[in-house]
Amino acid sequence: MGKVVMYSSVSVDGFVADENDQPGPLFDWLTGGDVPLDDSGVLKVSQTSYDYTRAYWDQIGVTVVGRHVFDLTDGWDGKPPGAIDHVVVVTHRPPPEGWDPGAPFHFVDGVEAAVAKARELAGDRTVEVAAGDVGGQVLAAGLVDEVRMDVVPVVFGSGKRYFGSVDAQHLLADPDVVAGTRVLHLRYPVRR
Repeated sequence: MGKVVMYSSVSVDGFVADENDQPGPLFDWLTGGDVPLDDSGVLKVSQTSYDYTRAYWDQIGVTVVGRHVFDLTDGWDGKPPGAIDHVVVVTHRPPPEGWDPGAPFHFVDGVEAAVAKARELAGDRTVEVAAGDVGGQVLAAGLVDEVRMDVVPVVFGSGKRYFGSVDAQHLLADPDVVAGTRVLHLRYPVRR
């Protein structure tokens, strides 16, 4: 069975978006290099970031997001981002009216059920959980194996927190650290 990884780009002060759900410069590192990260031609990173990020992205089978992110992205038009096989959406509401039932999106009530469904779909591949409120809930439930963050040199001051509303201490192991251009890639195994 694959790992469950909480992931996002994040400001130095711990935010994944500003108060208006805008990422600001958090993704600038994804377009500031010269090595294509995918086939789109849009994402170009430094060689160091490519080596780190591409290896991780190639392991992801399923992404878990909250309904808020799903709505902000318009459900990626029914196509999972980054060539991921499936998206599991944590929500108490049904799919949007007119949603294609054949799209590889699964609407699940509760984080435990969402992670169980994602693990089933991912098999031995990685389950990625978007940081923020849902990611914090999955961490609090003890279901996260690893925390990954791409720390970008910007201070937001306020906004949407990487760990959402987590209000208890969680110990992480020593980080694996890779310095890219305009980004610091951190990977922390979760201590059990």
